[in-house]
Parts: sequence; structure tokens; C-alpha cells
Amino acid sequence: MNSKAARPTISDVAKAAKTGKTSVSRYLNGEQNVLSDDLRLRIETAIAELDYRPSQMARGLKRGRTRLIGLIIADITNPYSVDVLCGIEAACREKGFTPLVCNTNNEVDQELHYLDLLRSYQVEGIVVNAVGMREEGLNRLQQSALPMVLIDRKIPDFACDVVGLDNSQAATTATEHLVEQGFEAILFLSEPLGTVNTRRERLNAFHATLKRYPGIVAENAEVPLHEADLMDNTLRQFHSAHRGMRKAVISANGALTLQVARSLRRIGLHWGSDIGLLGFDELEWAELAGVGITTLKQPTWQIGYAALQQVVKRIEGGSDTVYEQVFSGELIVRGSTVR
Repeated sequence: MNSKAARPTISDVAKAAKTGKTSVSRYLNGEQNVLSDDLRLRIETAIAELDYRPSQMARGLKRGRTRLIGLIIADITNPYSVDVLCGIEAACREKGFTPLVCNTNNEVDQELHYLDLLRSYQVEGIVVNAVGMREEGLNRLQQSALPMVLIDRKIPDFACDVVGLDNSQAATTATEHLVEQGFEAILFLSEPLGTVNTRRERLNAFHATLKRYPGIVAENAEVPLHEADLMDNTLRQFHSAHRGMRKAVISANGALTLQVARSLRRIGLHWGSDIGLLGFDELEWAELAGVGITTLKQPTWQIGYAALQQVVKRIEGGSDTVYEQVFSGELIVRGSTVR
């Protein structure tokens, strides 16, 4: 025997109020002015006594609107993603939409799965923090014709609205700061570049900036996020190769900065005294880490908020011109890079 009570339906409300379903629908849809005072009271009482909750999904589909926005996030454990989601959620509340969040864990197959799932829920638009969609995923996106905005990462050969950081400006600011603080050898450390435009744009700006300072050694290396031994060896070799020089590391994102900090402790180096350290993304623990770690802060909340605003504009019939909005980063200087 199923002990769970059946969910009341609109027919149950109509029966309890001694009226038809049409009158109850009018009440629920805000057309109460066409109902008599007595009928309004009976319907209101029946709804309260039955604890009736209309299906917002069904009502939305009947009107051709679900008020749902799909969010495909590359890595929900990344502090960057958390802050972006806060901005998106705030804009959703303001615009009257509900977000459906899908975490791909940086897996392309999951990205495709969630894309199909969100389409089945008939979301009105999608905000994507892309991993690196293959041709199959691109075809699905183009066929869906759903309003869509990309956050941070662009998809090669796919014309779409993008909101994110001005990576060239941010990397230039970070690199120039290290030059001004007297560093003579600088290592730009990132996860494997792949097709991720943010990593490539930051690396390119790093090299372009240091071309103006020919006396400074510029190196870069790619290390997967959780390969601790490779991280240790990379940092140890960089430090050994430039003995007697003032050295610094730029980390391309917040998750990587944490791994760099752990690695430096494992190999017995101290940021601020033995080696400089500057990381993209502001982290809560950065100011508490010994002398503090200098960061390039992204306006993550504003990026999320702006992305949701843009997808709503598309839903409401905005311009066909591809839109790209970039925000400036802010350098937060702490002891890890101060002369």
C-alpha cells in the first residue's frame, strides 16, 4: 500500500469549490475580476484546505514559456564558478527566471549529455562555461537555435555572445607588476592549453609584455591540475636554473594557484622570500597564506550577472549582432611579490 497521499489536482480544487476547472484556471491565472466574490472565496478556501500547488512547469508550457535558464558549468568546485553562479542567480531572481545548474566536471561527454537534458526541459536559454565542445556538440547547439551566452571560454568557430575577463589587460597588468618589483626570471604556469582561449590569451599577453623587457627571462609550462610530481619537478627546475636571480611564478587560475602553493611547500621554497607568486583569481585564503599571495581579481559576480542579462535580452528578441563584453581585472598586491 502506498502511504504517500496523492497530490491534489485542479479537478480536486474545482470539486471542493463546487465549480468548474475553467473558473479555477481563471483564478490561478490572475483573472479573478471575472469571478464573483463568493466564487473567489470558495476557490481560495479549497486551495488552502487541499494545499494545492499548481505545476509551474505545466503552466509555463501551456503559455509557451518555462522561465527556465540552463547553466552548463565546467567545474562547480572552482571558486570562480561559485562566484559566477551567485551573479547569475541574482540576475535570475531579478528577471523572474529559475536556473537549472549542470556541472560537467570538465568532461566533454557530460557537456553533451547536459545539453540534451536541458533541451528536453525546454529551457528558454543557456549560459555555458564551455570545456571544449566537439563538432557534435556544436551541431546540436546550432540546431537548437536556443539563445546562448558563453562565460569566460569561447568555442572555436562558433559565433556566440561571450562575457568574461579582459585576459590581455589582466595578464599584462600582472606581468608588468612583477617587472616593476624587480623579478628577473618569470614562469607562466597553466594547465594544458588545449583550445581554451583564456589560457592562450593570458600566455600570449605574458610573452608580448616581456618582449618589451629583453633582459628578463620568460618561460612557460603546462601542468595538469593534479599531477603533483610534475608540478614539483617543474618548479624545482625553474628555481635551480636561475640561481642568483629574482624569480616569480604566474599561475593561470585559482585552482592551479593552490597546487603551486602546496608544491612550493613540499619542495621547501617560500613565496615572498625564495620565489614570487602571483595567481589569477582572488581566493579567500590568499591573504592568510603566510605573507599573503598577490592575485589578479576577476569581477566574477558581475560577469555572471551580465551573462544572464544578455541571454534574457536574446530571449526577448535582442539584436543578431554577436556581443562580447569584457571586464577589467584588479591586481591585489600582497607580500608574495613585493620587493
